[in-house]
This record gives sequence, C-alpha cells and structure tokens, in this order.
Amino acid sequence: MNETDKPKIRISKEALDRPKPRRFYKQAGVQELPPDAEGGATLYQVVLDGRPVRTPKKSPLAVPYRALAEAIAEEWGAQGEFIEPSTMPLTRFANSILDGVIGREPEVRADILKYAGSDLLCYRAEGPASLVQRQAAAWDRVLAWAREAFNARLVLTAGVMPVAQPEHALVGIAAALEELDAYRLTSIHVMTTLTGSALLALAHSHGALTVDEAWAAAHIDEDWQIEQWGEDYEAAQRRQYRWSEMQAASRLLELVG
Repeated sequence: MNETDKPKIRISKEALDRPKPRRFYKQAGVQELPPDAEGGATLYQVVLDGRPVRTPKKSPLAVPYRALAEAIAEEWGAQGEFIEPSTMPLTRFANSILDGVIGREPEVRADILKYAGSDLLCYRAEGPASLVQRQAAAWDRVLAWAREAFNARLVLTAGVMPVAQPEHALVGIAAALEELDAYRLTSIHVMTTLTGSALLALAHSHGALTVDEAWAAAHIDEDWQIEQWGEDYEAAQRRQYRWSEMQAASRLLELVG
C-alpha cells in the first residue's frame, strides 16, 4: 500500500499551526438523530448554535457514542475568541475516523499488526546491565500478558537486527483486532504509532496497563539516555506534544467504552 493510500489517522502538528479562525458561535451541543430506515445505530450530532458541525470532507460530525459527542461538544464550547485545534484532540480524532477510517478498518488492523510483528518490546539492549534490567522489568510482564490474552508467543532479540515473528504468534492479536470498530481501532492505532508498540497499546486498551505505565514503558531507552546525557529542549517539547496525543487517544477509548 502506498503512503497516500493509508487511512489518515496520524495528526500532523504542522496542521495545528495554521492561522486560527475566530469563534463564530455561542453554544455547542449535541442532538440525537433518529435511526435510519435500515435500523442503524443511533447517532449523536455535534451542533453549534443548532447547526451541524461537519468534518473536513463535509460529512456530519455525528458519532454512535453519546459520551464522545458530548466530550467533543465540550471542546467546542471551551474555545475562546479563536478556535485552537491543539485543544480539540477528540474533534480531530472523530474527523479522521469519519473521513478516513470507517470503511477502511482492515487496513488499520493490518498496520497495527505490522507493528506487532516488529514490536518495540521484542528488541532488547545488549547492555549496560541497568538498561537491560529496566527493559525486562517493564516489558516482560506485558509479553506475559500477551501470551495469556492472545496466545501470542513472540520472539525476542538483542540489538536492532530485525527478527521475524512466527505467523502463529500474531493470530490471536489479529483475531482481537477483528472485534474492534473504527473508533477503538483509531485509539489503539494512535497509541501504537506513538509508542512503537502494539502490545503496549493493546495492554492499555484491555486494562492491563494504565496510560502512564504504557507511556513510561515505551520510553525506557529514551529516559535512560536522558539520565546519562541530559535532555534536549526541542526533543522534550516533541515528547510533551506526543504525550498529550497519547492521553487523548486513551480518553477516546474510555468514551467509547
């Protein structure tokens, strides 16, 4: 699949730095829409002064989860004189889901599974001993959980040389992903790309890790390097932005149950 063909889930930080529009509405709210003639799910439409909000591709911003719609409306209601997209992660996620994920769920599942096939947790440091111990302490329990939850027995390697995971090790993970809708898949996909680990994202989504624990586990190597050499200011800023996206993806998962 070409990069241009992939579902548009990743949020570009540059897109958030464009000139910000003025607030043009007084109130944000949610309207419940009646089921369609085919008996589909009830949708909850986000409205501004009673008028429907639309996605960049002009679809109605209507979702099948009331809690999510209300949280999105709260983002709009909290805006000041100017609309600040960086403070509206749930709106951005919903736009991505409605415009780029629904109908393309198999591609999102495949991308998450690709990460699992080269998961961060499978690549261990050869040294020093303190780093090896930290990785084992944070990562071994997640691998043990994956064996129990998905019957996924992944192969570990030392260093950065790629190791191919046996197909049978990924079958259970693939089956678990099949059960997820576009909203849950998007949350897990975002957390996977932010951490480099499908296992950490899945462990959090199943309640085996808190979002803080998943984030800390993903940064074992980086934190060790910071302890040795100090922290770069720009790198710290990028990490803070990514952490806010991780928290938002976790909240999305919570809102859709």
